[in-house]
Amino acid sequence: MFEKIHCSYFEHFFFETLHVLPCRTTFAKELDRNYAAMEMELKKTIDEQQYVSTTADIWTAHSKSFLGVTVHWIDSETLQRNKAAIACRRFKGRHTYDAIASELEDIFSQYGLTAEKVTACVTDNGSNFVKAFKEYQQVESVEDEEEVEEEDGEVAFTDLHSVLAGGYDEDAQQGMCVLPAHYRCAAHTLNLIATNEIDKWLASNPESRAVYRSSTAKCSALWTKASRSTVASECLEKISERKLIVPSVTRWNSFYDAYVRIIEMQLTDINNLCTQLQIKCMNEREYQFLKEYCSILKPFSIALDILQGEETCFYGTLQPTLEVLMAKTLAMQNGLSQMTTGLPEIIVGAIKTRFATTIDSKEALLATVSLPKFKLRWVKEETRRDHIKYLLITECRSLTVEEPAAPMIDARQPAVVTSREDDFFSFDEQPNAMADAPMSVETEVTSYFNSDPVMESLHQFPRIKKIALRYNAPTPSSAPVERLFSLGSLVLSPRRNRLGDGRFQHLILMRFNRYFSQVGIME
Repeated sequence: MFEKIHCSYFEHFFFETLHVLPCRTTFAKELDRNYAAMEMELKKTIDEQQYVSTTADIWTAHSKSFLGVTVHWIDSETLQRNKAAIACRRFKGRHTYDAIASELEDIFSQYGLTAEKVTACVTDNGSNFVKAFKEYQQVESVEDEEEVEEEDGEVAFTDLHSVLAGGYDEDAQQGMCVLPAHYRCAAHTLNLIATNEIDKWLASNPESRAVYRSSTAKCSALWTKASRSTVASECLEKISERKLIVPSVTRWNSFYDAYVRIIEMQLTDINNLCTQLQIKCMNEREYQFLKEYCSILKPFSIALDILQGEETCFYGTLQPTLEVLMAKTLAMQNGLSQMTTGLPEIIVGAIKTRFATTIDSKEALLATVSLPKFKLRWVKEETRRDHIKYLLITECRSLTVEEPAAPMIDARQPAVVTSREDDFFSFDEQPNAMADAPMSVETEVTSYFNSDPVMESLHQFPRIKKIALRYNAPTPSSAPVERLFSLGSLVLSPRRNRLGDGRFQHLILMRFNRYFSQVGIME
């Protein structure tokens, strides 16, 4: 890592500026000192939070595997989302569910992240991660009080050997892995819908099978030619001012963007380019199919981009996103040709199946209703609105809040979001029919629904604020840990592939957690 320090040009630069040239050992010690300071500050910050969430994934590069973990929380004062990376450690051996559970439990214990503190861990849909959380999930044992009362009048005899053996087992279980709740990455789930259900239907439907295969094959030929040939790139420059997008095989939305870039060109220009590149031209039916495909899946692509956000994307964003996505997709049915007329129903059916455990779950509903941006604006059915209100009131009654409701002073404007997101979330405003109630909880809930749709308004409602901090701590997707791995590819470059595992983790965590280092380099 520190070979460049002994380069003559590097030595000359430091000699002219500092007159004291540190050796590679000094730089290594300085890196360790800064990492220790960053880790101490990070542990202190995490310890101050009541609720946090995590994301986890496994990354492989240069024949090595690494387990990455990020932590997320909402600041109780600023109500801004914060994040940090707590691990990018070497993962040796097979990626089995028990090995993953053991590593995650070790990482969580290192930072004092208990199952009660971590509201959820977000991962992809990999079977090893799913089984790890299923097998090592914390199970709450609740006794049935009615049965206990009925048995009070009877004399119960207890085997002493069973008591002693049970106590031993209980102590042994304390050393077992206990993982927090598990949420599946919503972005990865949508990607699976696009690459599995949608592609399979298009490839098997008699009306779309032939045109789907031929149109995608011709697009692939264009991408291949344009990316590998300088002559093809020059031909494209003469026809279009924008280059073609070459999609990534692991990201469906990159394919969507690539298709959109092609249909932005006129059919005559596309065929002119195909003729110059000596590939088959695209006919009118294939061009129409691509236009309908991109039109139907435009809300799908926007939803993916929204759910992969970080700073302004909370877990409560997931439920309205799915609701609006299904509504906008079904609205596309009119005006479609026979090639794609059944596609909207396939998409909505796949969403309901894949997100069956998420849609209308208690956690998802409380997360959404406690976000001032949404509240109940996204719910149309009155019975459903009443159910969500009941959930919120019930949850508020179960909380004990010490801080009183404070008046809202100098509320800051909400974070600016893209116009695509504004257009995506368009609801019909409905009057609030809930009357003021004498009870404090009902009054707080009623006032909350009538307040401004800004995050800062939560300071006025301590119970709802506490609910928001807990249920909105998770991110809808595991995109943050994937961005951690993007940094990893910059650190673990081909010229630095001999970095030690510990040194690599120090470097990548310090780059990701730059805001937590309070000790300057070489101070």
